[in-house]
Amino acid sequence: MNNEQQELFDEVYKNYWRQTISNTEDSASLEELDGMCLNTGEIKKVYRQYAPKEFINKCKTDPEFSEKWGLKIEERELSLEERRKLANYDSVFVSPMTVESWDRNNIPTKLITTTKITKIESYE
Repeated sequence: MNNEQQELFDEVYKNYWRQTISNTEDSASLEELDGMCLNTGEIKKVYRQYAPKEFINKCKTDPEFSEKWGLKIEERELSLEERRKLANYDSVFVSPMTVESWDRNNIPTKLITTTKITKIESYE
C-alpha cells in the first residue's frame, strides 16, 4: 500500500474500531470465536474485532462487509505487458529485460486498487 492508500485505510479502520468496540450485536463485523463463560463453564459465542490485516482481507473477500465499512480493495496480477511497461521507466535496466530480471529488480507483480465508498440512501 502506498501512503495515500494507507491513510485511507487508517481512516476507515478507525471508524470500524470505534463503532464495534462495544457493540457485539453486530457480529457480522467481528470475528466469531468459541469461548467459555468463566462463571458457568458453558461454551458460548465470543466476538473480537478484526486486526488490521484481517480487516483488509475481509474487505477483499466479502463485498457486503467492505460495502458496510466503505472500503473496497481490489487486487489483481499485472500482465507481462503491464510489467514490461513499468520496467521500461526504470533506468536501471540496460540489458535485455526478462521476467527474472523484473523479479530481481522488484518490478511490481500486482495492482492494488483501494476505493473509499460513500453510500447515500434517500427515501421519497
